[in-house]
Amino acid sequence: MELILLLKAFVLGVVEGATEFLPVSSTGHLIIVGDFLNFNDEKSKVFKIFIQLGAILAICWEYRARLQHVSGQLFHDKAAQRFIFNLGVAFMPAALLGLVFHSQIKAYLFSPFTVAIALIAGGFVILIVEKFAPAPTTETVDDMSIRQALKVGCAQALALIPGVSRSGATILGGMIFGLSRKAATEFSFFVAIPIMFAATGYDLIKNRNLLAWDDVSVFAVGFITAFFAALLAVKTFVRYVAHHDFRLFAYYRIVFGCIVLAYFWNAA
Repeated sequence: MELILLLKAFVLGVVEGATEFLPVSSTGHLIIVGDFLNFNDEKSKVFKIFIQLGAILAICWEYRARLQHVSGQLFHDKAAQRFIFNLGVAFMPAALLGLVFHSQIKAYLFSPFTVAIALIAGGFVILIVEKFAPAPTTETVDDMSIRQALKVGCAQALALIPGVSRSGATILGGMIFGLSRKAATEFSFFVAIPIMFAATGYDLIKNRNLLAWDDVSVFAVGFITAFFAALLAVKTFVRYVAHHDFRLFAYYRIVFGCIVLAYFWNAA
């Protein structure tokens, strides 16, 4: 029984790490794969949120030089101060809405059907944005304005709906509001750090009564697997973004969403 749980934790860790920073919705994939693995009770929901820490630590490691520079220059460099302030501004919309509607979202929106519809709709949104997004006016994260950060933060709040994709919402939002593809992608990575730490910490505190020492090995396997899978995914994604648009992810979302919808419709 323990081995089966560890295998499930490994699979979900790979899914989380591989999808967290791609515009395909990691939460959606975790809900769907968890349902397929029959790993979808209340404790499993805490597990799926906890392993996001592994993925976000991969970002911290990959961009450690940038984060160290910002922290070291925070009290001396205006660019570092603006960078941190923009992250704080972009963090607030999703944080406030998540705090208010956290219970309702988990109760009513964490379902394969919601995810499937959001995947399909998000795919079409990507195609629309790729066709009609304005020419970028901001080439780097350092050049972002406070107004752009707030707008991207509002776009990120849409990802409270499972299946929308936090990274997809922030990247596409950034492109709509004038960021270059590279700047939008990097800002999506950076703004994930406070929002995911906050969401994970809040959920663990709120559901600490569901956890026991027997869960440590399962949570550890998922955490470590998510870290390494995310590290590989981020490196690959950054190289991909340098030479391609996001239409491939749009087609994937639409096809996968239709398959999921058909599967769970028949199962129901």
